[in-house]
Amino acid sequence: MSVLIKSATLVDSKSNLNFKKKDILIKNGIIADIADNINAKSENKIILDNLHVSRGWMDTSVSFGEPGYEERENLSNGLLTAASSGFTSILLNPDCDPLVDNHSSVEFLKKKSLNTTTDIYPVANLTIKSNGSDLASLYDMKLAGAIGFGDYKKSITDSSILKIALEYTKSFGGRVISFCQDEFLSKKGVLNESIVSTELGLKGIPNISESINLFRDIEILNYTGGKIHIPYITTSKGVELIRQAKKRNLDITASVSIAHITFSEKDIPDFNTNFKIIPPIRSESDCNSLKEGLIDGTIDYLTSMHEPYDIDHKKVVFDDASPGSIGLEPMFGLMCNQFTLEKTIDILTRGKMIFEIDDHSIDIGSKANLTLFNPDKNYEFSDKHILSSSNNCAFLGNKLKGVVYGSVNGDKFTLNKLWT
Repeated sequence: MSVLIKSATLVDSKSNLNFKKKDILIKNGIIADIADNINAKSENKIILDNLHVSRGWMDTSVSFGEPGYEERENLSNGLLTAASSGFTSILLNPDCDPLVDNHSSVEFLKKKSLNTTTDIYPVANLTIKSNGSDLASLYDMKLAGAIGFGDYKKSITDSSILKIALEYTKSFGGRVISFCQDEFLSKKGVLNESIVSTELGLKGIPNISESINLFRDIEILNYTGGKIHIPYITTSKGVELIRQAKKRNLDITASVSIAHITFSEKDIPDFNTNFKIIPPIRSESDCNSLKEGLIDGTIDYLTSMHEPYDIDHKKVVFDDASPGSIGLEPMFGLMCNQFTLEKTIDILTRGKMIFEIDDHSIDIGSKANLTLFNPDKNYEFSDKHILSSSNNCAFLGNKLKGVVYGSVNGDKFTLNKLWT
């Protein structure tokens, strides 16, 4: 198969072709030529308005549903949504039933993305049945393709489990994923603990529920060595703790969600369950600190924290609603509102090797791993822009800048039907 991409502006700060307009010829999944004008015959020709191209994007926290919760999102449509939204690599959470706590369950997820534009990198459960007390077969799951180990949105309450996990995973270079939210301080909480939660009469989650757990994790990491990833940082204190840990040369990485840098608690409409997100959206000061942490590299990744839920889980009272919002589709447009284009692409493409994901350059002879987009188109995000099976979205009505045309990964490509 061959693909000819015409008149595309390359956005890649690591390349001497950065912001230069070129044609790109792809043959059998490999970049065969990059030139000002390529007239070669091709089975597929891509010509789009204001077309820009970058290395393929990565998202470190995506949930779908399958197996077990296909009413939320099955893998087929979820991967199509991810590819249409520009992501060629996703870390898929063990947010399913049965859980991802053995070799065969990891293998099942890996096989599901063999013929798709987006590659799945499964996050496997740290403990058996996510029970928090018995380590799963981590090395065996690593051999099957697991990219990290963590019980989805469950804090590690037993410090000895974290200590043992960090010591054990050192032997094969595994990375432990620790959800930092103190189970007792956050119990039954649904919003950030502040004047906003008080005014709404809803139980809050204090910001110390994050920093207490994070401080403990850093101290254990300092003692044991190993690798740890914090999937969601939400507070100014959390950013500072990560910053200081990196200065101590600890192998710690962190992500923040697009919701936590887009909104503060003051932006939450009264009892709109799409804004029930865990960990909760914090204060304006926290929001600003998170953005600064992303820009200076203290926070390594920005994630969509894509969590589809069907209407039965959202059209209920706020306390009873399942927490989460979809985020893959509006991610790029939200980022372009807040960062320069070069910084947006840097954030979306950096740190792949930390999770042992190949970072393919835009060069002749490299595997084609590309995202196609128009960074200048303005529009208002609405229901018609949702590709996911579920419509729970906190970003409806937001004015966005930038649309995604699709993505290319080897000999497979997906174009976003909304814009192409």
